[in-house]
Amino acid sequence: MIKTTIPQAIFDKIRRVQISTSRLVTEVFAGEYKSVFKGRGLEFAEVREYMVGDDLRMIDWNVTARTGRPYVRRYIEERELTVMFLFDASGSGYFGTAGSLKRDIAAEVASILAASAVRNNDKVGLIVFTDRIEKFIPPRKGPTHVMRIIREFLYHEPKGKGTDIPLALEYLAKVTTRSTITFIISDFYAENLKKPLAIANKRHDIIAVNITDPRDFTMPDVGIVGLSDLEDDKDFLIDTSRDSVRRDYNSIALAKALERKRLFNSISIDSVTISTDKPYVESLISFFDQRKVRRG
Repeated sequence: MIKTTIPQAIFDKIRRVQISTSRLVTEVFAGEYKSVFKGRGLEFAEVREYMVGDDLRMIDWNVTARTGRPYVRRYIEERELTVMFLFDASGSGYFGTAGSLKRDIAAEVASILAASAVRNNDKVGLIVFTDRIEKFIPPRKGPTHVMRIIREFLYHEPKGKGTDIPLALEYLAKVTTRSTITFIISDFYAENLKKPLAIANKRHDIIAVNITDPRDFTMPDVGIVGLSDLEDDKDFLIDTSRDSVRRDYNSIALAKALERKRLFNSISIDSVTISTDKPYVESLISFFDQRKVRRG
């Protein structure tokens, strides 16, 4: 239930996201999600007598020897999944130059994925993090639960400003007892990620949802401007009219983006890049299509 202490503007925003999410899930993503994220494998169901046409590889030789008649083991797909969201609520999420903040786009994308999972009868949980663990919601099912998740995406007011993805992954290991599908939703401005991501990906199916803005990669010529680092409260001036300043900024930004992509590929982590200036629906559909091809 939405608490009445939430400001009306935020409440209206939650309702708008809920309505648009429901429509997109119904019309676009429900089938895509189910085809891409399958159950954990096969779960033993029963032993029964062999019938013509049964797979001979499924014969249970112990029971067959004991009874003197052929028996086979029957399995069913273990469908239920647990989906976890690691939601980066750090200060850089409050940046956006294309009409939407990174955090708002991240919240909408996460809401679509969470609603798709719940619609598929999967459990959904949430870890909100900055340079600390801000909030943990244990995995559960149902539309009421997913509304609570959406509310936190849109309304949580973080206490920290920095980003500590390794800390979030450590916490994930503590609060989960089984493997999960884990979406890390962040702009990934963090260091020393390879080892903790690789360790987590051995147990979980880690997916990086990289939220970007056009100004992450290109600096416009707008003269001398004052800038603030949203994660450490540092202010500084920069002369964007200088070709060398813009060129160095663009070069460093591109190198970091390529480095992140190589990192994800090197440890077999699927990733999708969502930009604040492009329709995220197209990016998500492209991701689902590519994952289907990679995962067969």
